[in-house]
Amino acid sequence: MHDVAVVGAGPAGLAAAVEAAEAGLGVALIDTAGQPGGQYWRHYDENHARPDDRVGHHGWPVFTGLRDRMYALRAEGRIRYLPGHQVWLITRGESGAFTLRVTVATSTADGADRTFIARALILCPGGYDRQLPLPGWDLPGVMTAGGVQALLKGHRTPAGRRAVVAGTGPFLLPVATGLARAGVSVAAVVEANGTLGWLRDPVGAISAPGKGVEALQYAALMARHRIPYRTRTVIRQILGTDRVEAARITRVDRDGRPAGPDEEIAADLVALGWGFTPSLELPLMLGAETAKDVDGSLVVAVDDHQRSTVEGLYVAGEATGVGGAALAVHEGRLSALALAAALGQPADPAVMRRLRSAVRRGRRFAAAMHRTYPVPRAWPHWLSETTPVCRCEEVSYGDLRRAHDDLGAADARTLKMLARPGMGWCQGRVCGFATAEIAACLSRRETTSEDLRPLATRSFAVPVPLGELAALAEDTTAVEATEGATEEKTRRKRGRERE
Repeated sequence: MHDVAVVGAGPAGLAAAVEAAEAGLGVALIDTAGQPGGQYWRHYDENHARPDDRVGHHGWPVFTGLRDRMYALRAEGRIRYLPGHQVWLITRGESGAFTLRVTVATSTADGADRTFIARALILCPGGYDRQLPLPGWDLPGVMTAGGVQALLKGHRTPAGRRAVVAGTGPFLLPVATGLARAGVSVAAVVEANGTLGWLRDPVGAISAPGKGVEALQYAALMARHRIPYRTRTVIRQILGTDRVEAARITRVDRDGRPAGPDEEIAADLVALGWGFTPSLELPLMLGAETAKDVDGSLVVAVDDHQRSTVEGLYVAGEATGVGGAALAVHEGRLSALALAAALGQPADPAVMRRLRSAVRRGRRFAAAMHRTYPVPRAWPHWLSETTPVCRCEEVSYGDLRRAHDDLGAADARTLKMLARPGMGWCQGRVCGFATAEIAACLSRRETTSEDLRPLATRSFAVPVPLGELAALAEDTTAVEATEGATEEKTRRKRGRERE
């Protein structure tokens, strides 16, 4: 049994695992990827790295420092690092210990152990690109902004030759400049919002001074590569027959309603980014309470020590609210120190106070960012009757409207039951947010956490082979026996200490 299992080796998970191990806890670090870094610090195979692989990465020295400390702790036997493994189910026994069941995610992973037991959990599952449907978004050549970035960082591969990067938020800038550095002609960055929203929250805007420096760097790169930056503009339709050929754009008002003539831009790649959706399968599996964040996402509710409402469960990073890598590192460190203190290990109160202050500043900046770059309120009005919303089940916007108008589906859960969005291969990861928003829009109300939660909850966190399910009963019996033996050993030890 481990003292703590940390799930995810991105900025939050890597920081949590290192901090927990250095505080004296026995750590299991489980991660889907074959090497640490997560999506933010995604990079080319470390065995074949080149000096230019760090180009475009912010906070690279922070990553390499955490990575080197993690590898040193692994060599000392204080961290058990399991790359290439996905946690698909977490349960909790009567003893309070957590049982994690994993499946191999990469061909290079050591799949000897499929079950792990830990006294406590720090979940750092990260997030993924949030997408909004629009006419033509199912054409080949349309990608998420994060997918385009992943190809560049992880494989040194540009996804096209002439690109339009569209959506909202600061993440559009590194995607556009990364493509330009790779030799792609970036025809335009199409930003749905204006840039003066920061003035509405000056305190939040200055809470992370380093972000201002990053913005100036991206502005200089955009100017150097002569990339047009179109604000208050959206893509209304993506054009093409067998693949992307052009994007039809238009000016919009603050709510996203068309306010100008259409214009077509030739492109063979459209990168769409509307922010990020936290990955909540694992915390929801354990019954953690959630809330709706400033950006409209469903997030795990935590206290000022990153503790969830489930005893022994700590959550850090994007799952508690999208706020960037620096904030995720602070939250990961804070969760580890808080857990160490709870388990009787020394944790410097002054360090914890500084981390809590850093987290509060990071959250203020994130809130200001989300208010500056919201999803336009009127975006469902961009859709035609035939626009696919759920691509897995081929559910169109017209199907959702008919389920609402004819069958009385007034919320996302009922829409899912009657029209099947979110019931395909991705289990709502792509269409869940959009379906919840459409349900609220059709009912003329604001989206709530009750709309979002049904489309974020899944029985298993990832698809697993049938063999894994068939072995579940045998594994359960073995785990219960192990937990019983461990608890008996603990009771005997405590009895001897009292004597």
